[in-house]
Amino acid sequence: MTLHKPPSAASNLRWPQPIGSPVLDSLRPVIEHSRDVKTNLPKLIEVAQWMAYEELPVPQYSIPFAADSGNASQAIDFTLVAVTIDFAFTDFQNHTKFQVDYAGTHYSDSDALFACMKRALDEGTPILDGAYLATITRAQLAHAFRGNIELPLLDERVEMLHQAGQILQAKYGGRYHNFINDCSPRCYDKGNGIVERLTAEIPRFHDSSPYDGHEIKIDKLAQLGVWIMYCNFRKSGAFQLDDTEKLTAFADYIVPAALRVMNILEYSPALDHAIKTYQLIPRDSTQEVEIRAHTLYATALLREEINKIRPPDMQTIIPQIDARLWLPYHTTFWPHHLTRTIMY
Repeated sequence: MTLHKPPSAASNLRWPQPIGSPVLDSLRPVIEHSRDVKTNLPKLIEVAQWMAYEELPVPQYSIPFAADSGNASQAIDFTLVAVTIDFAFTDFQNHTKFQVDYAGTHYSDSDALFACMKRALDEGTPILDGAYLATITRAQLAHAFRGNIELPLLDERVEMLHQAGQILQAKYGGRYHNFINDCSPRCYDKGNGIVERLTAEIPRFHDSSPYDGHEIKIDKLAQLGVWIMYCNFRKSGAFQLDDTEKLTAFADYIVPAALRVMNILEYSPALDHAIKTYQLIPRDSTQEVEIRAHTLYATALLREEINKIRPPDMQTIIPQIDARLWLPYHTTFWPHHLTRTIMY
């Protein structure tokens, strides 16, 4: 039986202006009928009043290290192989974050993953090649990603690399850059956009959840991979993306934690207690879907409020808001929700 809030509760919601994103367009059933998560609009507007005056730059990610070589194709391969396994960096038993030291620098969670990939390349491991990925063993992956702890969900990462490697080898000469070159230089383009193609052709990138009989699209990793390539290669022209304004935030563990610290997201006592006591929030549960959906909804509204204040030549897009939240908080000790999932 579908549970609904009274109509008056839904009618008080404010919906972001359409940006041409199937992800954002799919969220309404969750936002209107959430049981455990709420977006505090007055607090969101209050945060926008000071965040609007920050720089909010397009970030330069530490990935891909391969960009240093000037080889754009290799850099694209590096980015998308990394994003294929860019999930779950906190041990589910002792809550320790995955970390590694590489080339004199200390890295944590996803940054540590990227550092391990560069170290593997330095050691001669062909970790960007689809044929190698299609047959990589657990022991080989554990060695490549050795750090302070075993990389969580290692078996699932082996499976994801096998899946992607087989598809790349069968259709794209074993390389992600051939896949990108075969797509339209847009996120969405009548089925030929990069996000559309990733989610349609490589199953691990299809990231959606059921909610009260509706399919809620999230597509975190497909969008993140496109955004990272845009950020890192836009000045060189090595990667073209013509509709960045259609990207949403990247619903993960960290961005909702940042929104929670700022009191933009509010949780029910039961959910708040579960997170603070490190209880697992099941994948596709209403609580997990609500956390992710409200993360996307709140960041879309935050971007709108910020742009109301900023001049025309300083308008932002949603991923810039995501970066403002993720970068300062990805090593925070504030407890984030824990979900065993390959999606983030």
